[in-house]
Amino acid sequence: MAPSLQVVARRTGLRRLAGSLDRDVRWVAVSELEDPTPFLEGGELVLTTGMRLTRDFTPYVERLMARGVAGLGVAVGLTHDVVPEALVEAAEAAGLALLEVPRETPFIAVTKVVSDLLAAEEYEEITRAFAAQGRLTRAALRPDGTHAVIDRLAKELGGWAALFDEAGAVLHATRGAKARMVAAEIRRLRGGRKTDGGAERAPSTLALAAPGENVVVQPVGGGPRPRGFFAVGTGRAFTPVAHTVVNAAGSLLTLALEQGRAQLEGERRVRDAALRLLLSERPQALEEAREVLGALGTRLPGEPLVALATGEDSLESLEPVAFTARLPGESPVVVVLVAQDAVDDAVRAVSGGAGISAPCSYRRLRAGVEQAKQAYERGGGRVLGFGELAGQGLMALVDPEAARAFSAALLAPLAGYGSRADLVESLRAYLESNGHWDAAAQRLGVHRHTLRYRMRRVAELLGRDLDDPAVRAELWFALEAAGQSLSAAK
Repeated sequence: MAPSLQVVARRTGLRRLAGSLDRDVRWVAVSELEDPTPFLEGGELVLTTGMRLTRDFTPYVERLMARGVAGLGVAVGLTHDVVPEALVEAAEAAGLALLEVPRETPFIAVTKVVSDLLAAEEYEEITRAFAAQGRLTRAALRPDGTHAVIDRLAKELGGWAALFDEAGAVLHATRGAKARMVAAEIRRLRGGRKTDGGAERAPSTLALAAPGENVVVQPVGGGPRPRGFFAVGTGRAFTPVAHTVVNAAGSLLTLALEQGRAQLEGERRVRDAALRLLLSERPQALEEAREVLGALGTRLPGEPLVALATGEDSLESLEPVAFTARLPGESPVVVVLVAQDAVDDAVRAVSGGAGISAPCSYRRLRAGVEQAKQAYERGGGRVLGFGELAGQGLMALVDPEAARAFSAALLAPLAGYGSRADLVESLRAYLESNGHWDAAAQRLGVHRHTLRYRMRRVAELLGRDLDDPAVRAELWFALEAAGQSLSAAK
């Protein structure tokens, strides 16, 4: 903050002749021009000997007032023995601060005083900013670091502050915070966020105007995508010191958030390793996993337990509910282990589809996880239990692409047979009739001897014994897969 004209006058011995001395002095300008305003920015204390001020003083005073100078100092004992009364009257009428500069006070002395006061004020501002940064840093070291920084920021600026997640939901706010207004602006900002080369571009700092206060909103988090936002509002305009404090708070919040995410990722990797340990089903695996997870304060559910499989977008919502870990793979699958009576709570935290295993023990966990994965992959975005999947038949448990490939390879010799007889349909009728010749022949509308001939031809082409139950099962499966493939094509 610049020194007031009152302070400058007291330090230099200038005497007030007209106007108020409450204005701030941002610099000193010495000029003998009749119109110095083209060379001024506003806020200056203009000093002159008045060598060209010998006529009507009103236009000169009005030009200075229009430019917004802090005041006018006129030296006496040089051009004028005393400040002209007409100049005093013009200054009083216009509201311009007019001071008398004694003969023994050189202009350079006034300039030095103002320069020293500005330097001292700047140093004080820097000192205040450093002190505020120190208090913010100590707040960030508390267990509730992010919330403590928000509270401290509000106190430093004498206003309110609030912290939001990426979607604009309020995470923490001090009393009087305009959280609803800021949340709406964040949602608007996110809705119109542009992309650069396919990547989201982080919103820049945003200044808002509310009745009687100024609000600044800043993104939090490194990288192109913000992890959240924070806002601060005060009843005064933001000074350079205030902006420095706000930027310091933003850096501390970003650091705390990134450190928290790094710690969270470390904990996730420990749980991932514990799950792999449990899936090994070694005799000591359960105790070793419990020992590893004990350092995180994480407990495994008791037996019998149920495994859930779902997508990685449900990871954060599931972690507070149950033991959650990621299975390695190109398409990561999240595995959740819960007690049998806690399945509903876990399902409510899922975003999208999920697969649920049958109840199992830790010794049979690998089978349980595999059941959950199959149900998740076959569920089509639904929540599906493995028991429901098993009720759909054997075909529901097998990958459709693998089933079609197996069917095409096994039945290829029959499909390529050159006779007019349809060996594939004959084989289907034979198997569906459980090998009863008369029933199968009647279904096809042929004589049973004809059917016997065809089945001998099928056995020769496939090189398999049709009386073997295992062979019949494989052929039935191949025919079912071929039928599903035709239905899908239609």
